[in-house]
This record gives sequence, structure tokens and C-alpha cells, in this order.
Amino acid sequence: MGDENHIPHNNDYKTISVEAGAHDANFHAPLVSSYNDRIRPILDAFEDLRRLNITKQGIQLPTIVVVGDQSSGKSSVLESLAEITLPRGQGICTRVPLIMRLQHHPLPKPELVLEYNGKSVSTDESRVSDAIRIATDVLAGEGKGISNSPLTLLVKKNGVPDLTMVDLPGITRVPVHGQPENIYDQIVNIIMEYIRPEESIILNVLSATVDFSTCESIRMSQSVDKKGVRTLAVVTKVDKAPEGLLEKVMADDVNIGLGYVCVRNRIGNESYEEARMAEETLFRTHPLLSNIDKSIVGVPVLAQKLVQIQANSISKLFPEIVKKINDKLSSHVSELEKLPKSLTSVAEAMSAFMHIIGSAKESLRKILLRGEFDEYPDDKSMHCTARLVQMLDQYSNDLHNYQESDSTKKNFLMEEIKVLEEAKWIGLPNFVPRSTFLTLLQNRVKAISRIPVEFIERVWDYLQEVVVSVLVNHSEHYHQLQVAVRRSVQNVISSMKDKSMKHVMEVVEMEKITDYTCNPEYIRDYKKLMANEIEFTENVLHCKGNTKNPCWVNLEGFGEVEVSHLRQYPCLISQAFDLRMRLISYWKIVLRRIIDSTALHLQFNINSLVNKDLGEKIVNEMVNPYAGGIERLLEESPSIASKRERLKKSVEVLRESKDVVARIMDRISADAD
Repeated sequence: MGDENHIPHNNDYKTISVEAGAHDANFHAPLVSSYNDRIRPILDAFEDLRRLNITKQGIQLPTIVVVGDQSSGKSSVLESLAEITLPRGQGICTRVPLIMRLQHHPLPKPELVLEYNGKSVSTDESRVSDAIRIATDVLAGEGKGISNSPLTLLVKKNGVPDLTMVDLPGITRVPVHGQPENIYDQIVNIIMEYIRPEESIILNVLSATVDFSTCESIRMSQSVDKKGVRTLAVVTKVDKAPEGLLEKVMADDVNIGLGYVCVRNRIGNESYEEARMAEETLFRTHPLLSNIDKSIVGVPVLAQKLVQIQANSISKLFPEIVKKINDKLSSHVSELEKLPKSLTSVAEAMSAFMHIIGSAKESLRKILLRGEFDEYPDDKSMHCTARLVQMLDQYSNDLHNYQESDSTKKNFLMEEIKVLEEAKWIGLPNFVPRSTFLTLLQNRVKAISRIPVEFIERVWDYLQEVVVSVLVNHSEHYHQLQVAVRRSVQNVISSMKDKSMKHVMEVVEMEKITDYTCNPEYIRDYKKLMANEIEFTENVLHCKGNTKNPCWVNLEGFGEVEVSHLRQYPCLISQAFDLRMRLISYWKIVLRRIIDSTALHLQFNINSLVNKDLGEKIVNEMVNPYAGGIERLLEESPSIASKRERLKKSVEVLRESKDVVARIMDRISADAD
């Protein structure tokens, strides 16, 4: 990509944040900070990003969001900051998000512009309230309903602070005539959408006449900002409830991390200059309000705090915004390049389908047959050869570690003795009938017969997940095709699972009905174990133990075993010992045969699945005219084309956004120099 998606980072962004104070030597007007000329280009650039709807790309911008309960004085605060008249009346006055862009300009006459639905409408101070009502009716409909479509008001005026704020509908629980029953839920949804992002600064407007903890706006802000680190409170109507206000502000029972500012808004027909003078007099002379620290009273202080908070927020978040734009642009360009071309004919669809199957089969060969996992380096579940070996090892352990019911050392050889007693016949002594051995063998095989079946189920379920995952990955842009592919894979795997089930069940049954091996290890192990027979038999016969004081014998390969009970069967001890040692030696061969045959069967069938069965059966099913698989590719082509257009638009927006932030960087660098 070269530098297509790269925006240079510059540590000089920190120069955005500077100290503001009411006694600045360059203070132009009551509400204007000395660094307006430095912050304004940054705000202009962020407004450009806002117009580009960069938030739809998942990139949030630093925003001051104004919230408050209905009749809290929210509109009056904004009027005091902008020094213009906003719509007033009964019920909800702000029915859409109102983005207010305040810009200080030493103009002889203020300039006001409304922007909505892609158009700009110029107005003036005398008509701005009506213009906002008209624009609101266009966005939210005539009446008292609300809408989430934003309306932007640009105010260029001498003396206003450079600020961007979003005014939201006031919170009301009870719908009035003409409002929908769920008006409260609608308002909450809009407010939460704006205050939830970590980048938002919450300006919570509270009336001094109420208990702050009961305010709905406080409850909402606390739900997203529990410690209040990005919440500033403005207390209005202080002249109506001065008693205890200082204590309420100082106690801060509702966690306002950015502090409080107490203000007196304009009353009646006062001019804004008269209102500021009255406010200054009130906080200087009132017996109660004069006790509040001057650093947290007055609209000018509020303006300074907001400008400073805004600057700090921009300086803190700007590098992350640059990074997110870079990352999103890179991701979208990469996704755009991966989108398949539009399909216009059955032949093209068939070719695309065969390419998907071919590439998926190659991926499966890599992960299932060759043990390569470069396509899934971090997903260990897709490192299939290693996972299959782990499963086989566990299978082997399960079989070898299965504990027979007669294996306790207190009942040593009793199973063999019971079988021998029931298999007695007239003949030579010490002759071990073959039927006794088969009986014991069948009992053992039957005891472990579920383990191979459960193992087969587990392996093929895992293989189904792997195959589906690979095929879905290679057909990621064709949702309907993925549904058909999943069904086809399930059918193929189900058939192969049944085949494997039949195989292991046959293996188990074969081990039940016969006893045969040509493996020399059987004789070697048997002779080694039988070498202890004479000594063991003598120890049993000379044992003096009883039920109260049992006799124990140390037998190589078994450890200490209790033998007192064997003295009752002196004629069968030798035969029982012989049976046990034959069974132990032969059982090793049985387990090895079961494990090896299962492993070989699986490897053979996995190879067949990847190289033959999967492709043939999926292709046969998909090209079946009744299945309509190829037609699905053609049907999805328009949606892919639509996605391509959406990505192109997103890439265009992100490239424009990149240019915008690049200009900010250039400006910051120039200021730093």
C-alpha cells in the first residue's frame, strides 16, 4: 500500500492543550479564550470529520454532550453560551440532536447557518429560533415526536467561545398529547448513544431546586461514567434555591469528576450583557451565593472550563483517532481487494464454485494431511494433525487405564477361579479349558467396548467442525452457498462417521469371539510373568492368615496382593494364575490392535475425505438442478456488488478523513515551529 493508509504521528499534538483563565491578558470578550485562534482550526477539522459521518466507521470524536431533565434550564445555558435565542415552549423543545458550532469572529454582524439533510440555510439572530423549529419539523415531523437525525447550527459571532456541543432532547417520563407512548425510551436511546462513547464529555444540567441524586440525567450519566471522570455539572436556577446550594456542590454526592459550575441565566427581556452583569452581582452580593468560590460560578467560567476540557480531550484522543482512521482504511482496502468479482452467468458461477472447492481442499490437505498450519497460525484448534494425535493418545490412555471390576488386590484371581469352577469337566488335572479364557476375554472386551465408539464420535465431530470452518472461510462472501455447503459437509461426515462406527464395532466383536496372535511379545511376556508361579503358589499355601489377619504376598508386576482367600482353592491356584498371566499378556496385544486399527482406519478415511469424497459429493449435490447450489452464487452476486459499493464509499470517507487529520497535523507542526 506504500503510504496510502499512513498518517504521520507528531508528538506536537500536545500543544493543543493550553491553560485558560478569566484574567488572560488577551481576553477579547467575556466568553472568549485567548487560544481561540489555535483551537478553531482543530475544531473546524473535527467538524469536517463529523460531516463525513466518520462515526459510522466506528470512530468516535471528542464531543461535549448536553443532557438534562426537562425544565432543568438546559436551553437557557446554551443560549447564554451562544448568546442567541433557542426555541422555547411547553414539552420537549429540542426534538432532534442539535450540534452547535460556536466560533468567535470579530464580525460586525453575526452569521448563523443551519445544516441538515445535506443543505445549508442562512438565518439571523431574530429568526434563528423559527428556523430551528422549521428544520426540526422536517427532520422529526410536525408535532411533538423526536428523531435521531442531527441538525447543525453554526454560530459565528464576536465574543462566543470556540466550542462544539450536542444538545439532546430533555428527559421526560410522561408523554403529552401528540407524543408516542414510548417517548421516554426513545429519548433514553438517543442520549445513551451519544454519552456512551468514552470520547464524550457529558455536560449535565441540573436545577438547584431539585435533589441532584433524583435527576434522571444523573442516573444516565452515572450508568456510563460511574466515577464521573468525564462529567461536568452546570447548576441553574440558583437564585430560586440558594439555601444549601454550597453544601450540595461541595458534598458532591453524585460523583461529578470535572466539577460544578453555578450559573444564573438570562431572565425575561434582559440583554446578554445585562444578564452577565446581574449574574456577577448575584454571586458577589447574595448572602448565601457569595460564599461559593468564584472559580465555579458564572457563565464566563463555564465557557472557559468547556473550552479547556474540549482542548484537553482533543489532545488526548487525537493520536488514537489518527490510528483508528489508518487501521480502518487499511482494513477496508484489504477487504475490498478480497471481494470476488460479480458473476453474470452460470458458467462464471460454476467456475467460481470449483475454485472455492479447490482452494478449500488444498487448505484441508495442508492441515489434515501434511501438518501445515500457516493459514491458522494462532488457532490451535485448526492445527489438526497435532490435535488428532492428542486425541489418539487420550484414546490409548482411556483403554489402558480402564479399571476392571475384579482388579482390586483383595480379590486377586477370584474372577479366574469362579470361571474355572463353572468350567470343570472330566479330564486331566491342571488343564485350562479354552472356554474359560474366552469368557474372561469377552468380559474385558465388553467392558471397554464403548470407548472406541465414543472416540469415533468425538473425532468425526471435530473433523466436521474443521471442514465446515475451512469451506465457510473460502466462501465467506456467499452466505447462501455457505448454508448449502454446511448441509453437504454434514451429510458427507455423517456417512463417514457411520462407516467408522461400523469398523470399530467389528473390530471389537472380532476380539470377543477369538483369541489369536502371532506377535512374539505375547509368549515373551507370558513366560516372564509365569516365572513367578511356583514361588507365588508356595507363599499362598504356606500363608497363615485369616479374615481377621489377612496374609499379603509381594508379586512382581502387581505389588502387594491379599491371598488368604486363595487357600480355599488349592487345586485351582495354578490354573487361575496361568489364566491371569495369559490374559494380561494377550490383553496388551488386543489393545494395540484396537488402537492401531482405529488410527489406520481414520487416517485412510481422512485421506479419502480430502482427496475424493468431499469434493465429489459436494459438487454432485451443488450442481444438482434440484438443489440449486450454483444459482445461489448468482443470486448473491448483487449483494456482493452492493457490499463493494459500500466499502468503496467507506474507503472514500476514510481517505478524506485521512486528509483532514493530515491538515491538522500540519497545522499543529506549524504552530509548534
